[in-house]
Amino acid sequence: MVPLTIECALEEGLKRMAVVSESTTSDTLVLLAHALGKEKTWLFAHRDQKLNENEQERWQAALDTYAMGVPLPYVIGEWEFYGLKLKVTPAVLIPRPETELLVESGLRWLGAHPGRRRALDVGTGSGCIAVALAANVPDLRLTATEISHEALEVARANIERYQLSQRVNLVETNLMDGIQEPFDLISSNLPYIPDERLPYLEVSRWEPGVALGGGPDGLRFIQPFLEQAATRLSPRGVVLAEIDAPLEDPVQKLAGSHWPGAHIAVRKDLAGLPRLLVVDNDP
Repeated sequence: MVPLTIECALEEGLKRMAVVSESTTSDTLVLLAHALGKEKTWLFAHRDQKLNENEQERWQAALDTYAMGVPLPYVIGEWEFYGLKLKVTPAVLIPRPETELLVESGLRWLGAHPGRRRALDVGTGSGCIAVALAANVPDLRLTATEISHEALEVARANIERYQLSQRVNLVETNLMDGIQEPFDLISSNLPYIPDERLPYLEVSRWEPGVALGGGPDGLRFIQPFLEQAATRLSPRGVVLAEIDAPLEDPVQKLAGSHWPGAHIAVRKDLAGLPRLLVVDNDP
């Protein structure tokens, strides 16, 4: 095996990764830094340094996996969300920037309601929402539910990484089954893609279908979620739920049937698409 310098490894990565990614430069840097156990900035300062045999083997293995089309977060085993590095595996969805809208909205509401510190995150997956909220609100007490045991273990690892185990309680259950106490803030990013669309989406190739498919109309989980949330939301509380853009009108009508006096709106993401259902029970 001919030793590669970091410069040559980057060049090789750019060529191979161009076949499967439009973000070749950034992805190559992230992948090589991961293979070497270094920061990206370190690579630029050591372009002439040669990889040892173990490093080169790790680099080739990572590059081969990525070249198969495996998403970069699954290759490196982690991804950044709201400034936090979180563990991810194929058992959970990859955290996306669109979901940061929910976190921002939650933090804004909690900041405006300092006495309201009981939160529930339903279908927590990797725990990205729960961890981001708890990490930014030191006195928040949060319960996170998840039906998948494998996903729950990923969430547990992320909660422990940021030393939040004393304030974030994980419960393995379907939606809110078995949970009766009231909460000031209830959040969710449940499966909402209509089943007929899934086979045509690249995301369905690698990410868990159980975390994507929302049934024939996309409401398979959102409808019972809203029904349960109506009985568990404390007076003057808030519900934040990520949705698919075409569900804007149906979810507002559903929410209105459960909270007729609440302020109900759907906020748009950075792409201008309806993304976040907000039910403010203290209009």
